[in-house]
Amino acid sequence: MKRILPFAFALALSAPAFAQTVDNQGAKELSDNLARYFGKQAFDKGVLKVSVEGDAYKIAFDVKALVNALPEQKLLKFDMAPYALMVKPRSDGSWDVSSNFSQGGSFEFDGPKGHQSMEFTVKDGKVTGVYDPALAAFTSGTSSLAGMTMTSREAKQQADVSTGAGTATVTATKSANGGVDFTATQKVSSFVEMIKVDDPEKGLNFPVTLKTPELSVDANGKGVRTKPLLDLLAFAVANEDEAKLKANQAELKSLMLAALPIWERVDGNYGFKDFEVDSPVGKFGATQFSTAFGMDGVSQNGKVDYAIKATGLTIPRQTLPEWTLPLLPTDIDLNFGGANIDLDTMAKKAIEAFDLNKNPPLSDEFGKALVADFKAKNPKVVIGRSTVKNGDVELAMEGEMTFPGEKPDATVTVDIGGYDKIVDALKEGAKSDEQMAQAFPFALAVKGFGKTLPDGRLEWVINTKADGSVTVNGAMLKGPDAVQDDSAGQDDNSDQDGGTDDNGGAGAKLKP
Repeated sequence: MKRILPFAFALALSAPAFAQTVDNQGAKELSDNLARYFGKQAFDKGVLKVSVEGDAYKIAFDVKALVNALPEQKLLKFDMAPYALMVKPRSDGSWDVSSNFSQGGSFEFDGPKGHQSMEFTVKDGKVTGVYDPALAAFTSGTSSLAGMTMTSREAKQQADVSTGAGTATVTATKSANGGVDFTATQKVSSFVEMIKVDDPEKGLNFPVTLKTPELSVDANGKGVRTKPLLDLLAFAVANEDEAKLKANQAELKSLMLAALPIWERVDGNYGFKDFEVDSPVGKFGATQFSTAFGMDGVSQNGKVDYAIKATGLTIPRQTLPEWTLPLLPTDIDLNFGGANIDLDTMAKKAIEAFDLNKNPPLSDEFGKALVADFKAKNPKVVIGRSTVKNGDVELAMEGEMTFPGEKPDATVTVDIGGYDKIVDALKEGAKSDEQMAQAFPFALAVKGFGKTLPDGRLEWVINTKADGSVTVNGAMLKGPDAVQDDSAGQDDNSDQDGGTDDNGGAGAKLKP
């Protein structure tokens, strides 16, 4: 929350900076501008307050007042000091933004899972930056903290999180095709999360501890439509009344179209150095572990990408049979996602068609037609080249899958280096494991289907068609599924009593 609030407030500073003289009139103008995005009630109820403090404006956000203003809130306890931003207009029309977010807080409530509570502290938290109203983004910004702790308690689970020092940076520039290009980085040291589960009903009672001396986050975006998104926020605040919203839905549609494609591309990556997971069955670990995500904006040919990578994997061995040890992976590189995703046509058709005066705003028939149109564009599930390996064996896979009908149409290529090592391990396992004894002949049969590549690896190109057929390296492994004849048994001249045919056979007569 502490890292999000400065960004949210700064986004709201979207009007041009006022005269460099900071005074009460400027504070009123800033309050009016903020009210466009947070609502006038936020000021009336004391959630937000703007005041003059020296040569800057102080924007105070009182979380207690916000909680008290929420309908039917059932908190038993809430304690958190107001959060404040200092903002100062610059001569170039941008704003200097700074804050000290060193503080703590706690709350308790009775929820569906019983009594729950949470406490947190942030030590020596600071943020500074320059916000450009013309871009609705930080052109530069840095933040730091000396450490953080958080404790949460539920009836059947508790968690304790702590970190050491952390830093973050963000920069943004005007995008060539509209919107904003940004980059953001964050590093946190000494991350530790201890989780204890105690659920007698499910027979669970175990602790887990996650550790990493360095957690890093990297993100970048291209063409993010910050200004149109702010316009949508202002519209939502100004049209909270349902009748007013319905009357102004033409403006809403215009604003929604202006916000497309939302962004051209966003990518992010979480990285963990010397990652460890201590569990009752032993310690899992990786010298480097990362997860990445990337997504195109609303476009006619969009892509979504995921990646999971780990090097130096360690897995508890005490619970595994000895024969499996040569097959344990030490490195993984998994890449998958989607392609040829047409969200642009869907979004524009839905925006054009919805009517808030109808219930539902979009008919079921329209929704079904929209989904059918989306499928007709043939979106793909894509497996980028992915590998799982150890010192002796490497398994690689890549391919793609489409859904022309109810059944998929897929092509997947699998190649393995060191396949004989796999066979040797299974052969050893077959001596003491009945299941491996059954799998061993299968492993030999699979090898027979493989194609030997120049480097000695074995390759299998597997094709499955929507008709149910399967081929491996061009050889038919399974033919097409039988075609169902819906007219069978409906011949008006067939025997109605299930008697014998002319040849004395039982059953219905079949036409040639």
